[in-house]
Amino acid sequence: MTRWIGTSWKMNKTVAQARDYARGLRSALEQRPELLAGVQPFIIPPHTALTAVAEELGPESARTVRLGAQNAHWEDDGAWTGEISVPQVADAGASLVEIGHSERREHFGETIETTRLKVASTLRHGLIPLLCIGEPAEVQSRGETADYLLDQARGALRDLSADQLSQVLIAYEPIWAIGAQGRPATVAELREPFEVLSREYGGRVQALLYGGSVSTDNAAQLLELAGVEGLFVGRAAWTLEGYLNLLEIAAEASKP
Repeated sequence: MTRWIGTSWKMNKTVAQARDYARGLRSALEQRPELLAGVQPFIIPPHTALTAVAEELGPESARTVRLGAQNAHWEDDGAWTGEISVPQVADAGASLVEIGHSERREHFGETIETTRLKVASTLRHGLIPLLCIGEPAEVQSRGETADYLLDQARGALRDLSADQLSQVLIAYEPIWAIGAQGRPATVAELREPFEVLSREYGGRVQALLYGGSVSTDNAAQLLELAGVEGLFVGRAAWTLEGYLNLLEIAAEASKP
């Protein structure tokens, strides 16, 4: 099994900082190829740094490290001021698009229907959709996590063929566990969501990932949880050292 280990930088890093990180990552992976054993790295810079990161990774490394965009519109072009299309992020070097993060849903009106449109557009242009799903604390406290997650996932992935679905990544990110104020989830809290997602999508999507207060302290334990096929990491991977440490943990977890 390939472990997907990725990070979104959110609204952080200048172009110069992004270049430094990407240059260091390329060098480290060339010197330490064992970090790629059973591991698929991906990084998601802000749109302003996509081209710079792609240049620093180079064409060979770009096939090793998937480069993603944090968002893309469902239309290919048009009068959508402030938006960026899937063809545009692909042109900048992205091969993956993050869709439906809870911050996009809360602050920018992302809905289940717009995630469906974005997934479809991403697939139409040959890129990988990374669909983010997750429940707020009040839903978890009512014991309604499973239904909430399935509503989000089924709505966004509706009408896809088996071949299309096999290209999709799903990242379960409980809202109560992400961000600076989030708290790490316990294994007990994650067991049911991944049982549900595995029953519905295990073996049908490219991978099921977990994100939410992931760190070098809990990464190995998270990767041991049934159904978890990778990690989507925030601030713990914003430094190159932190990200390399997580790749090392994943490579170790991937050993027979």
